[in-house]
Amino acid sequence: MIRVPASMGNVGPGFDTLGLALSLYLRVTIRRRIHDGQGRLHARFATERPVAQNGIARAFEYWPFRVARPPSLEVDVASDIPERAGLGSSGAAAVAGLRLREFCDGRRTLDELVAAATALEGHPDNAAAALYGGLTSSRVAEDGGVSVAGWRWPAAWRVVVATPQVPLATKESRRALPLRVPLRDAVFNVQRVALLLHAVETHSATELMAALQDRLHQPYREPLVPVLTRALTFRHPDAMGACLSGAGPSVAVFARRNPRGVERALANLYRKEGVPCTVRILRVHQ
Repeated sequence: MIRVPASMGNVGPGFDTLGLALSLYLRVTIRRRIHDGQGRLHARFATERPVAQNGIARAFEYWPFRVARPPSLEVDVASDIPERAGLGSSGAAAVAGLRLREFCDGRRTLDELVAAATALEGHPDNAAAALYGGLTSSRVAEDGGVSVAGWRWPAAWRVVVATPQVPLATKESRRALPLRVPLRDAVFNVQRVALLLHAVETHSATELMAALQDRLHQPYREPLVPVLTRALTFRHPDAMGACLSGAGPSVAVFARRNPRGVERALANLYRKEGVPCTVRILRVHQ
């Protein structure tokens, strides 16, 4: 079985750079290898999942490391990751498709897989987190190569994710972003990315609270995401701050303890705003 975790891109200030792997999964079970030399994928899905279906097939066909006369695969696919929710469903599908291709054409390095997924996705943050686990930071080189650095997430910290029932396509969310930003806003984010990495490394809840602010993408996406303005200022004694999960519309609140209490308070916020949503308590997939 191939198991690919969900992921949160950006993690506040780390636009298209930081990613965090989460404990929701896309699972692919290989039923049969067919030695027909065709290298085709025959996938059966537990439920209709357009993002996963298209993403897995696209990545499987994209594979740039072809060998002669590869076998074909028959697979079963099931996923817990909600689609168009900002939880890395397309990144997980791309990784799954590339992993399946390995069964036909041979193993590749993680860096090669990240680079291939980045070429498909247009950004590395979700694929890097899905492949490496934990918190990741990615650098894309001029030649398209991707290097990934990783940090182990503090085991006690949970991620409470609210997903409103308003699907938001990543392309639509990206169209809201400006082509240029003020220098002071770029500096603001660089400072907080550095602080966030130090907060995770030292398990500092106080530093994480100060590090999650963003001026590069969240302010521009607020009109598209229900309750985002209120959710970003969410307060609870056991919460360390909040951020938009990827392109949204999910919002993540980081809990240092008592995640059930944070879950209830966050669900109540959306209930008061009249916005139906699903709230999940997730671990970070290491």
